[in-house]
Amino acid sequence: MIFDHAALVALAVAVAQAAAPAAKPDAGTPAAAVQKAPASKTPAAKAPAAKAPEAEAPAASAAPAAAPAAAKKTDPAVTALVDRMQAFYEKTQDFRAGFHQEYTYKTFKRKQVSSGTVTFMKPGRMRWEYTSPAPKTFVLANEKAYAYDPAAQSLTVAKLDTNQLSASVTFLFGKGKLADEFAISRADCSTCKGTLLVLDPLKAETRFRQVRLEVDPTSAQVLKSTVVDPDGSENVISFLDLKTNVGVKPEFFAINPPADTHIEDFTKAKK
Repeated sequence: MIFDHAALVALAVAVAQAAAPAAKPDAGTPAAAVQKAPASKTPAAKAPAAKAPEAEAPAASAAPAAAPAAAKKTDPAVTALVDRMQAFYEKTQDFRAGFHQEYTYKTFKRKQVSSGTVTFMKPGRMRWEYTSPAPKTFVLANEKAYAYDPAAQSLTVAKLDTNQLSASVTFLFGKGKLADEFAISRADCSTCKGTLLVLDPLKAETRFRQVRLEVDPTSAQVLKSTVVDPDGSENVISFLDLKTNVGVKPEFFAINPPADTHIEDFTKAKK
């Protein structure tokens, strides 16, 4: 989304997800921000990456890499929808939406449900504001990732090179081409409100197995994103009441915690 997955694809969403080596997001992290390099994942407790503290799933890096998808001719209708989707986000300066997130742990056979609001702004800014089950804030701005947990009175800051984010996230900012990184196909879905696109990585991938995007065929907006982890766990984010070009200001992505907050800033040299 934190920015290991989220995300974002949305996310990718996102985040996400979005980075300590071998750190895997829990259900309270954005799915959108899937990154290209493990070194850029979200902060864990003692590494430059923002990760929610209660992660229980095994490290993603311990799972085998997803096999690259075989090259095949893309359905023209799929290509047209992907092109429209990318064009939509290329002309979008900012957007805000509510979100509902369900993270299903395959290993532990349980599900965690979260919700809140997410805000994106070009270039390369996003803020995930969790309200349930507990307040938490995750921000990507100015090549840094921030994870704020008010209950724990802690703020973690880490460097995050947005150039290393996967196209499954950067297309939300109007950058990156999904077809350059994924074999994209359409799948049948009786419960979907939009067209379900399945994105299989073209190269061996250790961080995720597959990304699925549910896309509104009329507006070409992403309605739902699913990131399938190497172990089969699924991080699903539904976007609700999405509004575009609402005039978000850069100051919105600042985090100003109370004075007694414990801050771990991995962007500064240790004394």
